[in-house]
Amino acid sequence: MDEQRTVKVSKYLSKHLRHQPERLGLAPDEAGWVEIDDLLAATAAHRFRITRAELDHVVATNDKQRFTIDGTRIRANQGHSIDVDLGLPPAEPPAYLYHGTVARFLDAIRAEGLRPMDRHDVHLSADRETATRVGARRGRPVVLPVDAGAMHRDGHVFRLSANGVWLTAAVPPRYLRFS
Repeated sequence: MDEQRTVKVSKYLSKHLRHQPERLGLAPDEAGWVEIDDLLAATAAHRFRITRAELDHVVATNDKQRFTIDGTRIRANQGHSIDVDLGLPPAEPPAYLYHGTVARFLDAIRAEGLRPMDRHDVHLSADRETATRVGARRGRPVVLPVDAGAMHRDGHVFRLSANGVWLTAAVPPRYLRFS
């Protein structure tokens, strides 16, 4: 499977497992799981045929580990805009986490902090390098350190997704470090 096809399949799966399963006639369970056979049949019916080998390849090689297979089921690890409960337990974060963004959003972030926007949670990275890559998707990246230790001590809940993304409901401005 070439890289272009891998990216195309990954984006298609992200769109339909995280945001629009109904467009394929899928109904994920409360935790976001769908049967793999149902997914493959639905993609074929919508003229985007994915083989089981391609699906396994995308899940195994995705650099962001966006998906998990559990037996006969698959789901996205995080980033949903549909209502799901991933069942992730609260976790104590490291002292600092990082958020990648671009300069055009800084005024709003200074005023309102980090909000989940159309997702369930704010996504944070454990290291600057990952946050830099995330921010670079929209332009020249700006990395904001988040005082996650202070947030946790103040009662904010963090969860760690299966692919290492830290999730929290919001990050108030006082916990952000602007350089």
